[in-house]
Amino acid sequence: MIHEAENQLRLLELKCRRPVEHLLAGEYHSVFRGQGIEFEDVRPYLAGDDVRMMDWKITARTGVPHIKRYIEEREQFIYLLCDFSASILDSQNRRNMLAEMATLITLSAIMNHDRVSLILFTDEIELMIPPGKGRQHARRIMEALLEYQPTGRKTSFNDVLGNFGHMAPKHSVAFVMSDFLASDYLDDLGALAGRHDMNAVNLLEPEKIRSEFKDLVHISDSETAQTRYLDLSDRKAAAFERHQMLEEQMLENGINLMEVSVGEDCVSALAQFFRTRQRRIADETGG
Repeated sequence: MIHEAENQLRLLELKCRRPVEHLLAGEYHSVFRGQGIEFEDVRPYLAGDDVRMMDWKITARTGVPHIKRYIEEREQFIYLLCDFSASILDSQNRRNMLAEMATLITLSAIMNHDRVSLILFTDEIELMIPPGKGRQHARRIMEALLEYQPTGRKTSFNDVLGNFGHMAPKHSVAFVMSDFLASDYLDDLGALAGRHDMNAVNLLEPEKIRSEFKDLVHISDSETAQTRYLDLSDRKAAAFERHQMLEEQMLENGINLMEVSVGEDCVSALAQFFRTRQRRIADETGG
């Protein structure tokens, strides 16, 4: 059993590391640049330097013009808030997709020397791995994504979003990964978006399966165990309507939304999400 778990961990790392090294790390860096600059040191003034950077105290003391040097405050705090309720974990394919997407983000952040934290939640916080760096820290996150078994089955965002708002030390980047079937997330997400970079990753059913639903079926809710009949002939239209509503709600609240279906290429989906965000940043800054 231990050998099998180690093999799964190794395969996930191998699957994700190459696309991160060759594509995603650069895309990630372009989007998440850091929040400002910090003072490094002073040096003698050279022709062409910006006089606004002049350090007048040292210039007066030494009699030689000096300017201040600044470096970008690069380190970011990345939080992965992953829904581990039954509606996600009862599908092994959906859990695998969540693990792959979260691993791609983790490795991209680690390569850019950012700190990554993992929070697994159901209707309560199930597991929290504090922010950290390095390969061993990344493997600890991947191991939890693959192996952790939660005690709860339902979904609620109240605890996880409330605690995130208190624990995030400064402007942070958060990826909330869920199927968003609950209804208690929008106000809290919107409030957090005023201070943090909030990104919602909506994990969808396989598009092929959704398009083939045509009959009346008897289903069981994976979170509540309640059963009912569902007319699937209207399911596709309802799913499209929900997609549009979710997209509008996230946009209105300043939350970046990515939707990815089970079976879709996670690398392509994440790269496209980064590029879309980068284009939006360029449009806003006129760059």
